[in-house]
Amino acid sequence: MLDDIAEVLLSKEKLAGKVAELGAKISEDYKGKNLLLVGILKGSVVFMSDLMKEITIPTRIDFMSVSSYGADVKTSGVVKIVKDLDIPLQGYDVLIVEDILDSGLTLHYIIELLKSRNPQSVKICTLLDKPYSRRVDVNTDYHGFDIPDKFVVGYGLDYAEKYRNLPFVGVLKPRVYEK
Repeated sequence: MLDDIAEVLLSKEKLAGKVAELGAKISEDYKGKNLLLVGILKGSVVFMSDLMKEITIPTRIDFMSVSSYGADVKTSGVVKIVKDLDIPLQGYDVLIVEDILDSGLTLHYIIELLKSRNPQSVKICTLLDKPYSRRVDVNTDYHGFDIPDKFVVGYGLDYAEKYRNLPFVGVLKPRVYEK
């Protein structure tokens, strides 16, 4: 698995530091509010797990699973809800937790869907951001790192359901996905 990685972009230590910073900021900003973290499966699970341990205020969690990539490296633009939320959103301040914001197509769809369910607010927290890859206007409220236009895996991010368990974010060698 490590032979498939061209370079480590973000080390385990760098990730941990940024997640702690984000958790402290979210804790401060949502003090006295009814926070619901909504993790977007499967990629956000490692980030969300670490992030919620850094949040020092009461919070609830829920998950959605959506698909727009399949086994490809670029989004198809067609969003399919695989698993919807279990918790009704009325009365909650929703914070969507996402692993990476790339084209923005999937996240834009999710934001509009969740807003239609009448929460108090909807904001976005993403670990990684590729702002130059946007195809729709989506901005984050909290984000960890801007990254270059490279295909990354690890820390929850995958290629064909592999590499999620790497403790760092690494650049996948093109030979792996250009078969």
